[in-house]
Amino acid sequence: MSLVTLQSVKKDFGIKELLKDANFSLDTNDKVGLIGTNGSGKSTLLKMIAGLESIDSGQILVNSGAKIVYLPQQPDIDENHTVLEQVFADSGEQMHLVREYEELSDKLAHYPDDSQLMSRLSSIMQRMDATGAWEVETNAKIILTKLGIADFNVKVGTLSGGYRKRIALAAALISEPDLLLMDEPTNHLDALSVEWLQSYLNRYRGALLLITHDRYFLDRVTNKIIEIDRGDIYTYTGNYSYYLEKKALAEESAISTQRKHQGILRRELEWLKKGPKARSTKQKARIERAYALRDTEFKQLNGKVDISTIGRRIGKKVIELKNVSKGYNDRTLIKDFTYEFSPEDRIGIIGGNGAGKSTLMDIITARVKPDSGSVEIGSTIHIGYFNQHSEELLTAVNQDQRVIDYIKEEGEFIEISDGTKITASQMLERFLFPGNQQYAPIYKLSGGEKRRLFLLRILISAPNVLILDEPTNDLDVQTLAVLEDYLEDFNGCVIVVSHDRYFLDRTVDTIFALEAGGNLRQYPGNYSIYLDYKKAEEAEKQETPKTVIIEKVTSPVIETKKRRRLSNWERREFEELEGKIAKLEAEKTALEKKLATIVGNYSEVQKLYEQVENLKKNIDLSTERWLELAEMES
Repeated sequence: MSLVTLQSVKKDFGIKELLKDANFSLDTNDKVGLIGTNGSGKSTLLKMIAGLESIDSGQILVNSGAKIVYLPQQPDIDENHTVLEQVFADSGEQMHLVREYEELSDKLAHYPDDSQLMSRLSSIMQRMDATGAWEVETNAKIILTKLGIADFNVKVGTLSGGYRKRIALAAALISEPDLLLMDEPTNHLDALSVEWLQSYLNRYRGALLLITHDRYFLDRVTNKIIEIDRGDIYTYTGNYSYYLEKKALAEESAISTQRKHQGILRRELEWLKKGPKARSTKQKARIERAYALRDTEFKQLNGKVDISTIGRRIGKKVIELKNVSKGYNDRTLIKDFTYEFSPEDRIGIIGGNGAGKSTLMDIITARVKPDSGSVEIGSTIHIGYFNQHSEELLTAVNQDQRVIDYIKEEGEFIEISDGTKITASQMLERFLFPGNQQYAPIYKLSGGEKRRLFLLRILISAPNVLILDEPTNDLDVQTLAVLEDYLEDFNGCVIVVSHDRYFLDRTVDTIFALEAGGNLRQYPGNYSIYLDYKKAEEAEKQETPKTVIIEKVTSPVIETKKRRRLSNWERREFEELEGKIAKLEAEKTALEKKLATIVGNYSEVQKLYEQVENLKKNIDLSTERWLELAEMES
């Protein structure tokens, strides 16, 4: 069944035509990845389907019974809400019941003998049973926990932007719409959270239309790819790997077609030069055909960034850190880190959100001073720092400045890898900024286009040390692929901070993992090899308890991980879940017995079967939550 259909949709922003004649439909089982270069209109298309952006012409038909939920890159959040209140903000009565249940549970933790509170709690629990609020609440807590959020009662306003995005993601997932529109859902997620989200969406029953730079994620979640290429829409039925294969074949075919066209055109032009007299109808037709061939325009095949900037000599001494430590508010981010970077280094730095990765980059680039230790930078070193937040563009740069003037600040002419010089305008063309866009103010660019412009400014400055802090955020997959190829031939040191598994696999040969307490642990190889090491370490821990040798202690002490203890309301939830699971199991058994006795009544069988399936789902959710709480209780 079709949920959304686009018919001849057009959209033009003046300096750029986003959609020329878009036609496609989204069905109930579609899991679609939307790709295209930054500024091609991906986010705008999501907004149009969500009803938040107008179209110039054509129509978007939405199934009247379809529930559509849109998760933007920058979701609206009520800072006065708690985490759970924000997650349930659009859940109506269920939200009200969950909120009242949480408040009563918290009060009972302080006044356990209050009979009135117990009576109200009992009434609320019965209403939660009737409305299915238990299942929604349990599912929400599981999702929040998997996304790294443990405190459900903290005010949203006290959390970072990354955690706010996670809360909005949780709210979108628990709403279980028929169509989920997601704009860069993996931004601000660490690798473990991305893996979990990937698994969750594989089981998701609704349709998906998502934008993401994570190519592993695209490959494993989607069954269809829609590409926007300079206003045109192309649909590929398959995942990202299938798209790459078919795209390559299509480009080869287009090249072949263009070559044949050029050969025919050359022969026809030679014939015209001979001055054929248009006496016959056949000759007139041939002359008209020759002129038509001459006027035929072919779309440029490479709608992607071309990176070919000149390098700079690098000496033996690059950057040396000695016993560097840094912390904030009694929390150690970097502890006693010593390392000498070499000209050939390709290093990936990983760690959880807030672990201190960006702080380490700021220390290396002398933007932040360490609390102790020293940083020495070689005399020939020129650092290109691609900041996670692109602060130079978002704050320091005059947003009214024209795109071309921003690039000309590095020079009117730019030397490229083959030694020739091209104009700033020609370089912008190579970075997919056409002539009319070059003279537009920076504020008219999309977030991804600003990132691409910032990257160009860094590369034409000819750095010999490249520091890329979350480079995949807001850059399209086409630009990332070209950047990866560029880094392979880059003559200098590369340091990458990223959660993007694919990008790390392509670009680094050493992993530094920033672990608890500010320790940086080194692993040889790319990210996939690092995962193999971690799996082997975990397997070894499970087989043999790790011992810690303590001076003057003869018996080994088993190292245990410090666990967060259950709060009072979590302990009450834990106790109630046992009875709830038993009740659900009894209901399922009774329905299965009833189902076995029905003969010939298909509609009744179908109804009971759906009830059993819903019970199974609720049992699984409740059991998963019980196990999480049991682990903290043990």
